[in-house]
Amino acid sequence: MPLNLLTLPSRKLPGKFTLAFSAAMLAALSLPAMAATQQEVLEQKVDALAKQLEALQAELKALKAEKAEAAAAPAAAAPAATAATDPSAQPTRQDARAVAEHKEAFLSGYGEVNFSRYDHDASRTEATVRRAVFGIGYRFNDSTSFVSEFETENTVVSAEDGGEFEVEQFYIDHRFNDYLSTKVGLILIPIGYLNTAHEPTRYFGVERNNVETRIIPSTEREGGISLYGRTPFGLSYDIGLTTSFNLSNWDYASPEGVYSPLGSIHGELANSRASDLAQYVSLNYDGITGVNFGGSVFTGEVGQNQNVGVTASPRFTLWETHARYTQGPLQLQTLYAHGGFSDTAALNLANAGALTPIPKAYFGWLVQGAYRVWRAGDYALTPFVRYERFNTGSDYAGQPPGFGAVDRPTETAYTYGTSFFITPNLVLKADYQQYRRAKEDNRFNLGVGLQFY
Repeated sequence: MPLNLLTLPSRKLPGKFTLAFSAAMLAALSLPAMAATQQEVLEQKVDALAKQLEALQAELKALKAEKAEAAAAPAAAAPAATAATDPSAQPTRQDARAVAEHKEAFLSGYGEVNFSRYDHDASRTEATVRRAVFGIGYRFNDSTSFVSEFETENTVVSAEDGGEFEVEQFYIDHRFNDYLSTKVGLILIPIGYLNTAHEPTRYFGVERNNVETRIIPSTEREGGISLYGRTPFGLSYDIGLTTSFNLSNWDYASPEGVYSPLGSIHGELANSRASDLAQYVSLNYDGITGVNFGGSVFTGEVGQNQNVGVTASPRFTLWETHARYTQGPLQLQTLYAHGGFSDTAALNLANAGALTPIPKAYFGWLVQGAYRVWRAGDYALTPFVRYERFNTGSDYAGQPPGFGAVDRPTETAYTYGTSFFITPNLVLKADYQQYRRAKEDNRFNLGVGLQFY
């Protein structure tokens, strides 16, 4: 028979025992209800924690996506597949402000180590750190940045060695809007392809091509101000006012003057004479996928009030036009450059025995083809061939008897080689250069080049 505590006679149990026993029995009977309540509370807490965890996971996923998007920003401008075929499509150090969107200070740089063995004189065989370049930048805000670049050539800089140390760029960049920006300071002149895209990962060949180093002096830079931008329909522009060349430094017979007509007279903002200024205009169109073409003009008076023998200040003009076609693994490129001085007849006649002979014209052109034959991930192998014709001085009009200048012959150069990209920013190169006239310069080259930003 079931026990009913409520019907038990109280007289049969002591009072204290009865109360204690009854309380214990009531607690035992209420345990299932209490347990159910606690379980509901725990379940509510677990649900709340689960929701918090889901929110944290979503936030973490969003942060990862934002970070990946920022890291991919440079690659969006130049996918690895494109860079392997078209090194020039890679971003330059001038794009560092985009890479460093969430940074204030940033570091960039590039460099190359080269080896050359000459066919006809093994004693000229050499290996050198051709260039070691480091850039320091600072982002003031979303629109204004500072960009600089410092270059050491051939490792050692001293009176006894052939090295150089120079400031290659040093300017403030400010963006007004999506279509207009400005640079102020020591800037690269946007003429040709190579002058503003001269990192070793951005051109084919161990050495820079002849036309864009001898006719267009690489790297031509001056102090000044520029306005540049890009229109919505694919036309980019760059217009500038800069320091000009100094004709009184002209030296026809020096190795630098023989190599490049303008090599001895550009100022590079190293205590540059600034009585005469230069102007430039550069236009490029790439509104069609895989196609780029354009041209530029750089001109200015070069007398600099240095008494060069004529009343009016002579003017130099350097212009070029270029085009590039990239389709899949194929790239084709061509460029023509022409430079010259005004009033060369009067200059040569007035300066016999003072200034060395000044040519009226110098010019060069090239065609180049490259084809990526293999790619696996970041690895890519791209052979190329280049043909060049150039003349560093012709038409020495007006020279008096005994002045001795003769037109320099037009040279032809062939370059055959390949670039093996380990990543888009690290490349191994090999090529052979052959000259029709200066056969003593025929050589085999090896190189390694890198870029970071």
